[in-house]
Amino acid sequence: MSTLTHRIWMDEALVEARAAQEHADVPVGAVVVRDGRVIARSHNERERRQDPTAHAEMLALRAAAREIGSWRLERCVLYVTLEPCAMCAGAVVLARIPTLVYGATDPKAGAVGSLMDLARDERLNHRAEVIPGVRADECAGLLRRFFHHRRNAARAAARDDTVRASAGTGAVTTGDGRTR
Repeated sequence: MSTLTHRIWMDEALVEARAAQEHADVPVGAVVVRDGRVIARSHNERERRQDPTAHAEMLALRAAAREIGSWRLERCVLYVTLEPCAMCAGAVVLARIPTLVYGATDPKAGAVGSLMDLARDERLNHRAEVIPGVRADECAGLLRRFFHHRRNAARAAARDDTVRASAGTGAVTTGDGRTR
């Protein structure tokens, strides 16, 4: 497949990633493409489902298997906006995904090149071709903005809590943490 084709399908994964934000989930999106058409799509739903395995990749792979009636996802390409973690990279191998395309690298949890490389490990019974960095700037930017907003909201909530707590004492806590 061409670079342009990968960019087009990654755009679809980015649409899914943005949808995750609607329910306060980390914006990661995934699509599974087979024979030139999307057969499954999903985004992170860990917060929504309160399920630690509800990563975009896992949900999309499950949906793809249901769609084609087989756990062997041969002739499929998985597009995901963030480098898969160990669980998701393991699922790629187990599902026999021949090609994995991802956007942003994940230096803290990435298992397809950053911390380890499960998808291309010669000791395993299947390996996937990995194409990293497709629309990496857009994918990373979406994640950066999400976490920036989350940190700012947490800081604002902490300030509000501090003001409420000090309201009963007449003390005021300043932005630098000092009480007057």
